[in-house]
Amino acid sequence: MSGRQPISTAPKNGTKVTVYWTDEDGQENESIAQYRSLDRLKATGGDWDETDAGWWTFIDGNTQKRIEPTAWSAHPDEDSE
Repeated sequence: MSGRQPISTAPKNGTKVTVYWTDEDGQENESIAQYRSLDRLKATGGDWDETDAGWWTFIDGNTQKRIEPTAWSAHPDEDSE
């Protein structure tokens, strides 16, 4: 199992990883997230701009949120394909 690494070293190719981030209440969270680049978002259609690019996670079963993680580690259940 990998330890925490600086978020600047995390993969930005759509791979899901475990990230660590602090919410607006100061609570540290651990979530599965993926980085979504502007090019990748535009490929799905819709009206995207540079403010939409970044790290995204589900905060409940239906809601996704853009977050600013500080660290990451490999997601142990991630399929390599």
